[in-house]
Amino acid sequence: MSDLLAGPVEAAAGLAVHGADTVDRSAPASTRDALVRAGVPGKLAEKDPTLWGPDAEAEAKIRLGWVDTHRRSRELLTQLAELKAELADLDHVVLAGMGGSSLAPEVIARTLGKQLTVLDTTDPGQVRAALADRLERTVVVVSSKSGSTVETDSHRRAYWQAFLDAGMTEAEAGRHFVIVTDPGSPLEATAAEMGAFTVLADPNVGGRYSALTAFGLVPSALAGVEVAELLDEADALSRSLGGDRDNPGLALGAALGAAATMGRDKVALISDGTGIDGLGDWAEQLIAESTGKSGIGILPVVVESPESPGAGGADVLTVTYGGALATGAVPGGGTGPDVAVNGPLGAQFLAWEYATAIAGVVLGIDPFNQPNVTESKDNTNKILASGPPAETPSFTSGAIEVYAPQGAPGDLAGVLRWLVDGLGGDGYLAVMAYLDRFADADAARLRPLLAGASGRPVTFGWGPRFLHSTGQYHKGGPQVGSYLQLTGAVADDLPVPGKPYTFGELQAAQATGDRQALAGRERPLVRLHLTDRSAGVAQLLDAVGALRA
Repeated sequence: MSDLLAGPVEAAAGLAVHGADTVDRSAPASTRDALVRAGVPGKLAEKDPTLWGPDAEAEAKIRLGWVDTHRRSRELLTQLAELKAELADLDHVVLAGMGGSSLAPEVIARTLGKQLTVLDTTDPGQVRAALADRLERTVVVVSSKSGSTVETDSHRRAYWQAFLDAGMTEAEAGRHFVIVTDPGSPLEATAAEMGAFTVLADPNVGGRYSALTAFGLVPSALAGVEVAELLDEADALSRSLGGDRDNPGLALGAALGAAATMGRDKVALISDGTGIDGLGDWAEQLIAESTGKSGIGILPVVVESPESPGAGGADVLTVTYGGALATGAVPGGGTGPDVAVNGPLGAQFLAWEYATAIAGVVLGIDPFNQPNVTESKDNTNKILASGPPAETPSFTSGAIEVYAPQGAPGDLAGVLRWLVDGLGGDGYLAVMAYLDRFADADAARLRPLLAGASGRPVTFGWGPRFLHSTGQYHKGGPQVGSYLQLTGAVADDLPVPGKPYTFGELQAAQATGDRQALAGRERPLVRLHLTDRSAGVAQLLDAVGALRA
């Protein structure tokens, strides 16, 4: 066992946090003690909006519902049971949602072994594959707080047209939709026009904190999850969150905040293999979008396994997560993490939300806003309206067109080495892949290869999914990132019904809009366009692999 894990264990309701106290005590002064002296644990449990300062108070007043939303969510259980019975013949559940609307249900379904198709992309190939899968047995859960999310609206339009093209009447097509949105949103009115089922969510909970609201529960329940158990697990933990001791959320939040203030502002998130699948992807959004602003923040790095490169470093806090530990089991699965978090999934959701809010207090930021997210969106809208800018590649290498800054090397290996060598002692590399995360899944193998070659933290995100996650951190957090954007040729595009653009054009506009937002920060940015996706990914993996030789 790591020396760090040898310290006190903070546990409640089956959730245990190992090592947090040791991390906190390594600071010149205990962060946790300061939080306790200020009464922060109790104030947060009571939803005090003043905890993050006067500038954040207005936002916090309408965003602290997550503290006890698990209790109000019990009111949904009867409605969910009736909805599931009504739709019993529709056994293929598709979730059209982005960010907080999709990540939690995906974790729930994967962890509990239920099938859920998550559609959080604008890649035409991935959308087309979803539309072709068991259409007549499909129920589409369209999830959006605002109702204006462009990706989700496009998915709704595509499925509506597909149902009509399959010979359904509009009334029959409407039965294949369940709309989850906030009361009074434009999407609520659209749902009524469609004749769709509607479930209203808690309006006082932001998207990334919405795991235990209708956004997390509706698709999970339709997929066959007994969601009442998640609420029970969260409720049991919630009784500890106002306390100064035996409060796992406080221990974890204090450790995250203390580490960040001491320069360990990257967090490697690693599953320990004990039964919770994919929580790192959900926590990545929660932490990055909540803390990455005003030039500060905590960068979450999802690491594939304890053996994968990028799990440690002088500025990295290594955190493992998993289910309840068997008697005598070693926290972290023998990996020697700094902190290990183990317990039931419902409690994990609430503990990480609480811990992130606590870290916000420590860092002095508003954990509920996302001031830089709209930059890429605004750029995308302008490009869709006026057309894409003319761009000429710096050079072409095989199946890859390379778009690199002036002064970068003129060959693929040289450009990759330039990116890796330029990270410095506090930088990180973000790989941003505007591709099909299933058909082009091998692209994700770039993350550990680049981490091994650079010795620095490397994140990997599928676009536009990551725009609702680490996208905020890239623009609002510490400006020490370097960026590798991947785009790919579209062989078979797909129109967005009722719009003057296709999915391929939307995807390209989103990639371009994000590049424009990042370019304005004058950070290293390289775009690799794969003229043949399969060949390009293979070529790129070979080139990155050679960096380690």
